[in-house]
Formats: sequence, structure tokens, C-alpha cells
Amino acid sequence: MSGQQAKFRQIAEHFRTRILSGELRPGDEVPSERALAAEYDISRPTATRALELLRNQGLVHSVQGSGTYVADLAANRRAGDRYKRAKAAGRIYAGAERAEIVAAEFVEAPRVQVVRALRLAPNTAAIRRRRITWDGDRRAEVSTSWFSAELAATAPRLLSTERIRSGTLSYVEERTGRVGTYAHDRTAARAAGKQDAQELGLPRPSAPVLVVEHTVFDQADQPLEFAEAVYPPDRWTYEQRYDLN
Repeated sequence: MSGQQAKFRQIAEHFRTRILSGELRPGDEVPSERALAAEYDISRPTATRALELLRNQGLVHSVQGSGTYVADLAANRRAGDRYKRAKAAGRIYAGAERAEIVAAEFVEAPRVQVVRALRLAPNTAAIRRRRITWDGDRRAEVSTSWFSAELAATAPRLLSTERIRSGTLSYVEERTGRVGTYAHDRTAARAAGKQDAQELGLPRPSAPVLVVEHTVFDQADQPLEFAEAVYPPDRWTYEQRYDLN
């Protein structure tokens, strides 16, 4: 861990990443102050501050006489968190999360965002892969990934509705040798479309949803994947830590 950040913040950030990635699930117990102090060779007050920071962020809660546990978060898993989990564990979804692939096909890239993001010529075909993500019995997300049609020759599973347990990006990296090195996200809110509302189980098509447009770039700064994820109202989360001085 870097020495530039206060130790308690480093420890809290480590557990925050594990929680938001789904590695630690709601109800899982996190180490006690005594255990943290021993594991990280820190003082008890430093361990206390780390757990207190996690509590203030709403990520854990303490039960007197029992311990500290991961809170029940109605939070979407960010793409970056899922990629980290896929590389560490070989599968992109954790715990009760699962994906249902509802479309995997060639279509004409229909929107300005897709053509621009993947740097395609207008009126050309692209690979469209649409999924519904469940968290237990709740519909947590509807997302569509787009890839250049030329990837079908080396990554044919993109055109199958069979799940790719390691995630589509990991699969494309393995098959093509192109590596996702950075990503750009754009977040906005809008009214749900008819299909989004139906697949998310929303009461009306005009219900507000959060939309994240996500573009992954490879080591040559070329777009590898463009995705649009749509979240229902009870799954909206946005967090940012920044200094005030």
C-alpha cells in the first residue's frame, strides 16, 4: 500500500473495493479492530478509524456484541469493479448476481453513439450483445455491449446467447490479444424506453433511469467495446472522494 495516504484510508479503500466488486457480500463479516490491527501491523485506534470510515460510507454496520458486517447495498456494480473481479477470480459476477443474455447478433449500428464510440463507418454492421443482470430475484441492470463486426471471426462466442463467465471483455482479450487498458464513462439520467422498462420490470415506460455509456480502449488507444448500462431508480449510486484543500 502507498505511504502517501493515511493508513486507515488505505485499509478502508481496500475493503470498499472488495465490497463494491461483490467479493464481499451483504451479511459477510469484516475483520474486527483487533484482527485488522494484527493483520496490517497498525494500532487499534487506526483500525477503529478504518472501520468508522466504512460505516460512514454506508458500506458496513456493526452489531453490538457480535461484529461488523457488510451492509445490504442496493448498488450497481461498476464496470471497473467487475473487470477487477474477473481478472482475480475468473468470473465477472459475484454471489447472487447472474446475467441472462437476451440477444447476441449482427445488426446495423443504429445510433450516433455506437458509430462514434467504435469509430465505425455509417450504416455498417456491428455485434450487439444485450443482457439482463439479476441480483438474487431483483433486476439490477439492463446493458448492451457493442463490438466491431470484424471480431466475429476471432471471438465467435460474442454471437451466442451462452454466458461467458469470465466476461465479454476478458474473452475478447484472450481471443484477440488486444488488452483493455483504460475506459471512459459518461453518466446521465433519462426516462426509460419501452424495452428498458419491460426488461427492468418498471411500472411505466416514463420511469427515470440512470444510464452509463462505457467505452473501453486497448493498448493502441483503439476502441474495443462500447456498452450502455441502464439502472432502475433504486440502483442509482455515485461516489467520489476528493480533497477540499
